[in-house]
Amino acid sequence: MNLSLQDIAWHRSVGQLIESLDQPNFWLSLVRLLGEYVPFDSWVVLLFSSGRPQVFAECPGEDGGPDPLFQDYLKGLYLLDPFYIASREHPRSGLQRLADVAPECFEQTDYYQRYFRLNVVADEVQFNVQLDGERTLCLSLGSKGRFNPEQIALLDLVRPWVSSLMRQRMAFERELLESAVAPAPRWQSRLEETVERLETPLTARELEVGRLMLSGCSSKEIARKLTISAETVKVHRKHMYSKLGIKSQSELFSLFLQAQA
Repeated sequence: MNLSLQDIAWHRSVGQLIESLDQPNFWLSLVRLLGEYVPFDSWVVLLFSSGRPQVFAECPGEDGGPDPLFQDYLKGLYLLDPFYIASREHPRSGLQRLADVAPECFEQTDYYQRYFRLNVVADEVQFNVQLDGERTLCLSLGSKGRFNPEQIALLDLVRPWVSSLMRQRMAFERELLESAVAPAPRWQSRLEETVERLETPLTARELEVGRLMLSGCSSKEIARKLTISAETVKVHRKHMYSKLGIKSQSELFSLFLQAQA
């Protein structure tokens, strides 16, 4: 069996990572290793669960401090993140691309225009490790350009090593897990607080239609997810807009942001 110098370098680096599993710089070392093979511009390590995502490590902002846009994400925008939604609806381990999980109209949403394309810019891939029925450990890589098929294939090739390292690392994240905050309320509850002054509050179905709209689902996608007709979706949207006194999805997104504050 012939090994290339690149093969040898990879196995040596993985061995070094195994030795550093209990070290504070583990995540940064893992990300730097991946960056030697596939270029990317941002990264974050998250734990998705039923509550607010927990951050284990992240790349610094442009000024070296916390990224304010990412702080908005943690306050509540994560509820519109296609990767978060996928982890709740179809939890599984593996490598996911944005194209795998993004709804049909994702790039037309205010979430995409006002957060995603500014923070992640163009594309994102995510290593998922399903820890149990509720928790998914995620390493996300963001890029200013689209990941090409060769880069995706390479990331998928090294996924077994990366996933194993991520899973083993969890034994040394206990302190952060033990200090976890209580689960954040669902976005429906937050929006309900904003519109509770209304004499005719939104129904549960209207709230669900609103969430799916904001995440980028088309009327057909919403109808399929909720097992209703596309015409019924339009009726729910019309009633929701009327009750809220708004005329557009952008205004609905603004209400959602108010609910986060």
